[in-house]
Amino acid sequence: MNGVTGRMGYRQHLVRSILPIREAGGVELPDGTRVQVEPVLVGRNEEKLRDLAKRHDVAEYTTDLDGIIADPGTDIVFDAAMTNLRAATLSKAMRAGKHVYTEKPTAETLGEAVDLARLREETGVTAGVVHDKLYLPGLVKLRRLVDEGFFGRILSLRGEFGYWVFEGEHQAAQRPSWNYRKEDGGGMTTDMFCHWNYVLEGILGAVKTVNAQTTTHIPTRWDEQGNQYAATADDAAYGIFQIETPGGDPVVAQINSSWAVRVHRDELVEFQIDGTHGSAVAGLRRCVAQQRAHTPKPVWNPDLPVTEPFRDQWLDVPANADLDNGFKLQWEEFLRDVVAGRPHRFDLLSAARGVQLAELGLQSSAEGRRLDVPEISL
Repeated sequence: MNGVTGRMGYRQHLVRSILPIREAGGVELPDGTRVQVEPVLVGRNEEKLRDLAKRHDVAEYTTDLDGIIADPGTDIVFDAAMTNLRAATLSKAMRAGKHVYTEKPTAETLGEAVDLARLREETGVTAGVVHDKLYLPGLVKLRRLVDEGFFGRILSLRGEFGYWVFEGEHQAAQRPSWNYRKEDGGGMTTDMFCHWNYVLEGILGAVKTVNAQTTTHIPTRWDEQGNQYAATADDAAYGIFQIETPGGDPVVAQINSSWAVRVHRDELVEFQIDGTHGSAVAGLRRCVAQQRAHTPKPVWNPDLPVTEPFRDQWLDVPANADLDNGFKLQWEEFLRDVVAGRPHRFDLLSAARGVQLAELGLQSSAEGRRLDVPEISL
């Protein structure tokens, strides 16, 4: 597990995914047998690795990434390190015959991301890319409503994501400083458009066009050592996407993403889908819906106070199932695919489409125009 000392690698992948799987005796396979996992912690700071290994009863840790990739005892290489180092790590692992599971984006450029997808086909290993949001309870419910035809003809999707990330001068920032340096692979568009691509694909359909405006709202920040630095990467991205559903219907999606916004919503990310027969709003866990027959008839009158309890007019969508941590659920699915020797449904080609959308989003903003999203072929 490379990059396990970082926020995502540690909290979501080690503590909330791999360790619970290990404690449960491994992943149960279709025939009732189980396959166990044993993590090897990899990073650049040996002291941090030693502390994590002791704290979580992990037998092995190392700062030698190349050595552990080459080790015959290594079956899977997971990467959650810095974006600008990822393509090289994944390439080495696949050439060594290792299965790979990785955070996003998989590469800094579309060309590198496509090369990774081609290398996976050449080597025949199983490769998976973290698509955690599709496994979250709120979006699982939202997808179920789509599958059941709840919305009728889907018209639009609106998404709001973000929160205030402190500059680091008076209060420590909640995100690492490299996120705000373009030269280190940082930036809101690079980070989040990869997510929005698979969310839009997984819930609605193919992304056909993108029109984006990116900006750096906070130009100066302070790093982990308290040193002032120039934020060279965008910290907000405002995108409009044209989607085509599997049935051929057009859908307009708009998603605002910002690390310079204060939250006035129920969750840090929310998506609203509106259709001819109904609407729904989903966050990470909760989803509420309103059918056409239950839709009230608001009247615009700026001269009187609002008396309608709009939020109370929506009904909760039940889970109807035990929905576990999204990261853990995808890890379990990926591990079953590795054991079965089959491709993972969210693979490196899917990740390449995310990198493509991020590139086109930045290009769209720079050129001030809407861009087509061409299909990627290997």
